[in-house]
Amino acid sequence: MTEKKDEMYRVELIVSALLRIGVVFSAIIIIFGLVMLFVTGETGYPGETYPTSLTAIFSGLSTLKPYAIMMFGLFCLILTPVLRVVVSLFTFLKEKDYLYVGITGLVLVILVISFLIGINA
Repeated sequence: MTEKKDEMYRVELIVSALLRIGVVFSAIIIIFGLVMLFVTGETGYPGETYPTSLTAIFSGLSTLKPYAIMMFGLFCLILTPVLRVVVSLFTFLKEKDYLYVGITGLVLVILVISFLIGINA
C-alpha cells in the first residue's frame, strides 16, 4: 500500500514541476517578446494585426517578431495544462485505473476538439 502512495507522490511532484516549468517558461518567452517590443518600438506586423495561426506564429518566430514571440509564449502557457492531462492519462494507464483513464481520455478529446473548433473559427 505504501509503495502505491509513494508512486502517487512522485507523480504529483512530476505534475506540479511540469506545471511550474511550463508557466515559468511561458513567462520568460512573453517577457522576452515584451522587451523586444519596447526596444524596437515595433510589433513586427503592420497596423493592428498580429499572428493568429500556428503557421504565422512560427513564421514570425523565425524572424524574431515581438508579437509572434509573445503569442508563442501564450501558446506554451495554453499547452501546459494539456500536457498535464497527457501525463495524467499515462499515469492512470500505468496504474491500470481504467475509470480515470476513461475520464482523462474524455477530457483530452474535449480539449483537442475545442482546439480544432478554435482553429476553424
